Parts: sequence; structure tokens; C-alpha cells
Amino acid sequence: MKSEFLKILQERGFIHQGTDLEALDDKMAEGPITAYTGFDATAPSFHVGNLVQIMLLYWLQKCGHRPLVLLGGATTKIGDPSGKDESRKLLDDAEIDKNIISLSRIFERAVTFGTGPQDAVLLNNTHWIDTLNYPAFLRDFGHHFTVNRMLSFESVRLRLEREQPMTFLEFNYMILQAYDFLELYKRYGCLLEIGGSDQWGNIINGVELVRRVTHKTVYGLTTPLITTASGAKMGKSSKGAIWLNADLLPPFDFWQFWRNTDDADVGRFLRLFTNLPLDEIKRLEKLEGAEINEAKKILADAVTLFIHGPEAVQTARETAAKLFEVQGASLDEAALPTLLLSDAELEAGVSVTDLFHRLNLTGSKGEARRLIEGGGARLNDTPITDELLTLTLTSFNDDDMIKLSAGKKRHGLVKRG
Repeated sequence: MKSEFLKILQERGFIHQGTDLEALDDKMAEGPITAYTGFDATAPSFHVGNLVQIMLLYWLQKCGHRPLVLLGGATTKIGDPSGKDESRKLLDDAEIDKNIISLSRIFERAVTFGTGPQDAVLLNNTHWIDTLNYPAFLRDFGHHFTVNRMLSFESVRLRLEREQPMTFLEFNYMILQAYDFLELYKRYGCLLEIGGSDQWGNIINGVELVRRVTHKTVYGLTTPLITTASGAKMGKSSKGAIWLNADLLPPFDFWQFWRNTDDADVGRFLRLFTNLPLDEIKRLEKLEGAEINEAKKILADAVTLFIHGPEAVQTARETAAKLFEVQGASLDEAALPTLLLSDAELEAGVSVTDLFHRLNLTGSKGEARRLIEGGGARLNDTPITDELLTLTLTSFNDDDMIKLSAGKKRHGLVKRG
């Protein structure tokens, strides 16, 4: 690769497919271009599975190009069928608008917004889709799409092969995403759409629509599906989705997720999710035994810094040291998942297995029982031996707080509320 951007992507493992990578490389080597990535507002937060695309926006701007961040206020109303076995839950306008406000904040650390030629621009496709005249839209653009071709795309084909119904509403999604690319080309001279591998068919439609309507060449690029060494999809854990918003997942839990990375994933995740120099990454991934833990801490620090800022890193480091390196030290309450119990609940008694599950320290009460049986459950650093243990008002210390631990690395607090 000749262009700095594609060279970085190639070296760090971001590239899965491209429409014409050689021509795109030439174009980006000639000078700055404008590129976009789209995100539907289906939730109030992104999870770490979205972090690949966010990192691409970071590298795009760092290499001198202009990133467009497109939030799908309109397309969220339809629901992208890609990678899904059933229709997405449809949200009302108020929920979508609330999600867009929440999602917008995450980009403030990744890119710089402004009016300069390389400054990022935050967009919402409601501005051009919500005002469309449907019969006129079909007349002007419908003849550029064939049902035969649309049925061949993986997002549609897999649903049909599994005999899962796909509504006509969802079938329209790929046309509207293609139209997004056309609008961004006309409005901003956008030449590149970037997305996950499940977006390949949608991106191809956009590239072809721009070519058919304007007779100009634009490009598409996809990233690979990121899985862990165990084969699990990136973004999930035994505790559920690893959200980027601090109000859905405490920064300490976010830091711990990266700190607990499998040894085999450390080098790959350092390349994808941090901006550390490659020479340093090569050094870190060669560490073995106990030394690899230092590389994991560096990974956790770097990703937490990128998403939550330096204070979150410092707090996470201090909390980890207190919990894992200094037995019995005081806790930073704000950094740990916390459950408030009313006096009424405690008077009735609450089972400790229920509390482990409610704190997301275990995936179920059954898992909590097995944890206790295996000797991995602790209450204020003391092993729990009775799976029928119930907490009441008399169980609390002077601080009205109890620490529950699942193994050595997962902790939560129960407080009287």
C-alpha cells in the first residue's frame, strides 16, 4: 500500500474486503479524501464490537482525511436485516432521538469536529430520507436495483435459507443505505464507505448506485468480524454486552474486560484497539508467563483512555491495586458495579446466589451455586460455603456495604439503599 491510511489498516489487520483497493490506494495517496461510516441508533450506547469502526474514523482523520459520522435516524426506523435471524425491534422517534444524543458523545474523544477541510462532520440521515416522496424515489432510483441481485446478498440469502421471514420494510433497507452514499457523495464529495463485513452487500449497492447516477467511481471497504481466541463474538462477555457508555458499564468493568484478554488475543487487540506503535506492540506480544499481564494492563489502559479519558484509567488502576494487590483495602465504590437493597428487602432476606446474578457477577443463579460449590465465591474476602446463605439487615458492617467476589477478578458491592 502507498497511502498511509491503507498501509496502517493493512498492518493492523483492519481490512477484510474492498471494491478496488489498488485504485483507492492511488486516490488516497494523491491527497485527502472524504469517507463515512454509518451507525444506526438502535441502543443508547455502542459496545466494543463497534469500536473497530470508531478506530477507523480515528485513523482516517489522523492520516489527513475527512471522516463523516452518519447516524441513521431514518434507517433505524426500518431496521438493518444484516446478520439477524429476525426483525429488529422498531423504536419510536423519541427513543431514536434520545439514542442519537447519547451515541454522539462517544465520538468526541475519537475525532475532532469542526468546519475545517479535515474536521469530522456529524450527520443524521433523517435530513434527506424523511423528506423523500416515496413514489418519486421509486421512480428515480428503483430501476437501479434488481430483486435478483438483492436476493443474492448474504444478509437476505441467509434469512431465506433459514426460513426466517424478511419483511418488505427490511427489504428496503439496503436501498436507503445506498441512497445515503449517493447523498453524501453529492453533498460532501464522499468517496469511501467503511463498514463491518456484514455490510458488504449494502456497501456494494451504494457504490453501484453512485456510479449509475453520477457516472463517478466511489469505493467500499469492510473490516473483518472480530472474534476472540475462543471463537466468541467480540463485544460480549459472561456479564453481557461490553458497553462504551459509562452509565451502562462502569469504566472499571470496561478496564477489567480488556485486562482479562486471552493471552492469544493481546497482540491482535493492541493493533486494532490502540494507537500504540507497532514496534512496541511486537515487543509486548512476545511477553510470556506472568509478564504478559503487564501487556494486558497496557491494553486496558490504552483502550480505557481512548473511550473514558485519563481519570478513568487512574481510577481503574487504583481500584485494581486495592482489590487484587492489597487484600482488605478500602474500595473505590464508584468504580464497581453496585446494587442498592432496601431495608424492606433485607428484612425479608435476599439469597446470595440472587445477588451474584443481579450484580452480573454470574450469568445465572445456577452458575452462582456452582461458583460457591467450587470455592470461588467470597463475601468481604471470606469464602462462602453455604449456597443457601441469605443476607439480612444484620449482615452489614458499619459502612452498610458488602463486597461480593466471583473469583479473583470480578467484584461487586451490595449496599443498603
